[in-house]
Amino acid sequence: MEQWEYKTMKYKTGGFLGGKVDTEEFEQELNEYGLDGWEIVSCFDTSISQGASKDVIVVFKRRRQL
Repeated sequence: MEQWEYKTMKYKTGGFLGGKVDTEEFEQELNEYGLDGWEIVSCFDTSISQGASKDVIVVFKRRRQL
């Protein structure tokens, strides 16, 4: 039976009201997780009002290493 483990990453956005993502930094972090065997299963922002967001939340999974 396959078993999974999960990890959540919170990525802070920039800008006055949030919502600005440094795409190079964000991509680098995602690639580091990928090298460790993590796969993205969900990605969403924490909208606060009228489209502005404070954080990006990324949920990963990988096979549990026994």
